[in-house]
Amino acid sequence: MRVPVGVAPMSPTVTEPPVLESVLFDVAYDGTLFHGFAPQRDARTVHGVLLAAIREVDSSIADVRGASRTDARVHARGQLVAFDPARAIPPAAWQAEVNRRLPEDVAVVRARCVASGFVPRFEAAGKRYIYEVKVSSMRDPLERHRAWVVPFGVSPERVGGELAALVGTHDFRAFRRAADRREDTVRTIARAEVTATHPHLRIAVEGSGFLYNMVRIVVGTAVEVGANRRRPGAIARAIVSGARGDLGLTAPPQGLCLDRVFLPGDDDLPRPFHEAGKNPRGPRVRGSAPIAPCDGDDERRPP
Repeated sequence: MRVPVGVAPMSPTVTEPPVLESVLFDVAYDGTLFHGFAPQRDARTVHGVLLAAIREVDSSIADVRGASRTDARVHARGQLVAFDPARAIPPAAWQAEVNRRLPEDVAVVRARCVASGFVPRFEAAGKRYIYEVKVSSMRDPLERHRAWVVPFGVSPERVGGELAALVGTHDFRAFRRAADRREDTVRTIARAEVTATHPHLRIAVEGSGFLYNMVRIVVGTAVEVGANRRRPGAIARAIVSGARGDLGLTAPPQGLCLDRVFLPGDDDLPRPFHEAGKNPRGPRVRGSAPIAPCDGDDERRPP
């Protein structure tokens, strides 16, 4: 091409590829046959199963990021998992396509778009765990993977009284497994209560964060107090002393369920968590309303 004298040649226009938003799944799973959420070599994990299914839809996905590393045999109703797609697929289509490829013990129950690079663990403002206890002298084959069956009497009133000491902001260094070496052990507990429907006890704990085995240690201690096998006030004493020896046993994993991960901007975010989000920039979730499977709707509603 001949360019007139005195006129600079035009540079070719370079179009940068668009930066796609991340996708956030709410995931439910039966933890019975999983070795936890986190990836492990030669072991079936929720992370591994989810990643394999997602890669069948988009092979470029490098990894998935979860909000909580649930242990082996621990269940979830509201685990959050994010990933960075290379394909512009509506959230509802992601949900439908991944569910088609998942085994029966895992399901994506919600899908939404979030800011690129979203990390659920850092964005979370709090979590709710539910622990199921069944008080019965008989083994129950139907609940052996869903509850801790205790063969002795447990007083719900004594359990509730023990749990009350958790509420507030405390140093919970005593409430963890020895392998947890984190220096920051201060957490805020917004709710800790028990609901009794004979012969079941349901213990709910909501906190800004939890240490390794913290909820199971709380449950084991409260049940021992409720059974009159440990002196009341154990939780309060352990908060003051910081000594694991002031607490009771670690309840087994199968009764525990990660029920909810709260994000800044959630309408039902407990008040104590409004300042607890680890991301100082605030909520980065869009389209947070539930999305029906395969409805083709890519509308992103404000939170």
